[in-house]
Amino acid sequence: NQALLYVPRLGIEPTQEGYTQAVLAAAVPVLQASGGRAFMLFTSHRALKEAAEFLSTRVSFPLFVQGSAPRGQLLAGFQKSGNGVLLGAASFWEGVDVPGEALSVVIIDKLPFRQIGDPVLEAKLEDIRARGGNPFAHYQLPQAVLALKQGVGRLIRTVTDRGLLMLCDPRLYSKSYGKTFLQSLPPMQRTDLISQVDEFFKAFPQRA
Repeated sequence: NQALLYVPRLGIEPTQEGYTQAVLAAAVPVLQASGGRAFMLFTSHRALKEAAEFLSTRVSFPLFVQGSAPRGQLLAGFQKSGNGVLLGAASFWEGVDVPGEALSVVIIDKLPFRQIGDPVLEAKLEDIRARGGNPFAHYQLPQAVLALKQGVGRLIRTVTDRGLLMLCDPRLYSKSYGKTFLQSLPPMQRTDLISQVDEFFKAFPQRA
């Protein structure tokens, strides 16, 4: 009852050109509804940079962008602002604790599968193949589920916290493995309608 999962209908796949732009366009009305107070977590620094450029001209909330200042300084500024939007990748997916209303939205651009091409990852997958295993089912999928749970875990930090989780990846519903990700999440209501996002924040207005 304290959290809502929003999976927007983007009409585009993560592998297609323009995907990040579609994610950001869908995120803007969410940020307006929440009054900022959001973490936007990205699976690549390229997408993070694109987001920083896009949002700088489309929202009035303070932006705190990973790489522009030390991590501790960004978090302190975000908490103090009261309506900030923090853009992060990698290290911001875990080990970050912002309880209370300062963080009321977590937006995740893609399911966090590790990028093929990493030599360490390639060696791990080849070892699984050599032992007769399925690299995707036995390693890539479990690792991505764990990473998603860590990112989602930034949202509800205390028993009184409330918040919106926006997962933008359409593969949650278009791929059979999407169910594995959804089943790993804490129980919460789900919607694909921005109108229900608006209603969620109207029902839980920001306290003065």
